[in-house]
Amino acid sequence: MRFPWKSSAKAQQQGVVEASVQQTGKGVSLRNFVLWLGPALMVSIAYMDPGNYGTDIAAGAGFKYDLLWAAWFAGGMAMLLQYLSGKLGIASGYSLPELVRMSLVKRRFVVPYWLAAEAAVAATDLAEYLGTVLGLNLLFGVPLLYASVFGALDVILLLAMMGKRFRLIEQYFAILISVLVFGILYNLVVVKPDLAEVAYHSVMPIASSNAAILIVVGIIGATVMPHALFVHSWLSKNKMDLIGRKVNGGNLSNSVTESMKRTANHHAFSTGEIERTRKFHLKETVLALTIASVVNAGILLVAIPLYPKPNVTVSDFVHGIGLLFGSAIAVIFILTLLASGLSSSALGTIAGQVIMEGLIGKHWNVWARRIVTRFINVFPTTFAILLGLDPLSLLVYSQVILSLMIPLPMIPIVYYTSKKKFMAGFVNRRSTIVLAIITVALILAFNSFLLYTIFIP
Repeated sequence: MRFPWKSSAKAQQQGVVEASVQQTGKGVSLRNFVLWLGPALMVSIAYMDPGNYGTDIAAGAGFKYDLLWAAWFAGGMAMLLQYLSGKLGIASGYSLPELVRMSLVKRRFVVPYWLAAEAAVAATDLAEYLGTVLGLNLLFGVPLLYASVFGALDVILLLAMMGKRFRLIEQYFAILISVLVFGILYNLVVVKPDLAEVAYHSVMPIASSNAAILIVVGIIGATVMPHALFVHSWLSKNKMDLIGRKVNGGNLSNSVTESMKRTANHHAFSTGEIERTRKFHLKETVLALTIASVVNAGILLVAIPLYPKPNVTVSDFVHGIGLLFGSAIAVIFILTLLASGLSSSALGTIAGQVIMEGLIGKHWNVWARRIVTRFINVFPTTFAILLGLDPLSLLVYSQVILSLMIPLPMIPIVYYTSKKKFMAGFVNRRSTIVLAIITVALILAFNSFLLYTIFIP
């Protein structure tokens, strides 16, 4: 195992990227930060996926401003864990799946871990797929049965992009996130929430009933997405590799599939460059997860005019705000849901490939992988529609799987980033370790309670 901070003396003095950034001036720093942008923005979509829409709408329509604090609190916990995941890739030069494989060593331990991680990816993909299906149904009036078939075809767009420049993938995410953010902001301008209430309930924890507590558990317990924690370490490591290649006379033309063929191929960066990149990563993570928190809080606020309807569905919500504020706000909200489903699907595709590459060490055709993952969810969804059931009810089962699987990436991330063996001088501070342990304990407690309420109503 070779870590970037164990590089040669020459590399320690010069570094691969050091030559390009040892300049003064805010302009240079800003350009380097913009060059780094991408990993956290891509990961942030996991916290704006269609699965979050239901809980945010239920919180706003059922309890008005009372549960707004939970959206900010959840975003803060996600921010910490995603920062640790990205820092792991930057400092160690390995993704989380690669480190887990090297730690477990024996195949009889690695394979069950891999299968569990794949189950989490499939469960996540269900929410993303249903978001696309519902968006097509609401926006174009496509019957759910046909929408379930059309929704599966997004794999063609996503897989075609996987062979393009990695920067193009980042731009694809940026466009869809922009649609999400500006769509929700437009909704907020139309709805005009009470700013005094927003300020008060953002910092005042209130959960006045068992039903409210259950919604809080749903918001916080389902905050951290397993696939986002797995993939962020790889995205950060890969971005450093790509930037290093550009500085050395290369370019950023590596496709996703080409990048995934490089395992443990981190450039020998100097300690100073790793620290500089860590700071860029911290700023981007704070920015990206703040945007995600604003979107979630925004969805909650947009749902408040429907109060008191705690059990309102996404479809009923769209029709309700359309009646109250006009069709434009409803159409724009549906577009945000569609953008959420498409972008989340793209992240899930990359995460699944990263998990397989890192844990099994084998490259599987990305087309085959994506089609298999998607059609695992197409069949039960289509079957549920044929039986006349609400396909969104399947989200309960995906939530069970995600709640069970969340310890898989969360605990190792805190462990690895707290050990000098993996992080050297970039190991977590004692205060960070304590905060991370508290965060993990809270998330595990909320998820355990969520499972309890599902199985023992």
